[in-house]
Amino acid sequence: MTSFVRLLAVLLFACNFAPASAQFQPQVGQAGKDVIWVPTPDDVVERMLTMAQVTPNDSVWDLGAGDGKIAIMAAKKFGARATGVEYNPDMVKHANANAQSAGVAGSGQGKATIRHGDIFATDFSSASVITLYLLPALNMKLRPTLLSMRPGTRVVSHSFSMEDWEADEISTLDGRRAYFWLVPANVMGTWNLELGSQKTDLVLEQKFQHISGTLSLGAIHAGLRDARLRGTAITFAYIDPTGLRRDFAGRVAGSRMEGTFRDEKGGEGKWSATKK
Repeated sequence: MTSFVRLLAVLLFACNFAPASAQFQPQVGQAGKDVIWVPTPDDVVERMLTMAQVTPNDSVWDLGAGDGKIAIMAAKKFGARATGVEYNPDMVKHANANAQSAGVAGSGQGKATIRHGDIFATDFSSASVITLYLLPALNMKLRPTLLSMRPGTRVVSHSFSMEDWEADEISTLDGRRAYFWLVPANVMGTWNLELGSQKTDLVLEQKFQHISGTLSLGAIHAGLRDARLRGTAITFAYIDPTGLRRDFAGRVAGSRMEGTFRDEKGGEGKWSATKK
């Protein structure tokens, strides 16, 4: 057998039987579908998952999973069920090999799997936590889908914001930013508020998690004070015609809200509201 034939045989054997990780190694800056690949540093990944307060009860979806490190850490360190979505099939194999090496490959609690797919054609509505390291334009393209998710869903993005959807929290590590949002409930509109036998109109204006509004008190439309929406949790206060302040705290569940109120004189009770 000639030297050339021997060399060709060795190369063919290597191509056919070498492990996937030996055949493909991602390179920082390599082109993807809409982005280039740049891995998120481990300390930033940990901070993102910590900001989202990930627990074993969570389903974490990493959109644009790359080498799988976010999904892997979510499973291994935080005990979550983690799924990554990655468009590059070679990267998918590489990421799943990384999950296998980390001992977390598979589905279920404390496991991570990377799927081949397009993030804009994938149903991730079951997620309780979404992680992102995309470009600003892609964040904005995803924003309507994220805002339509279950209220209280946690969203964390490395480096890039959502423009006028202001982050609920921003952390910085060595100059790198991580942005955190809670998907807000939709409360905009007119609500029929009930306080015992008293019924009145509560009108709410909303821009993402920022709310304002008025409460009808006879001829007075009292402006709301300290109105705040955080996921499904809502708080607000108003001053009644006698100067008494009442503070409300409650939860939003679709077209209904309910909770408790207290006033400055020690009065308290329950309230509910139904959207008109």
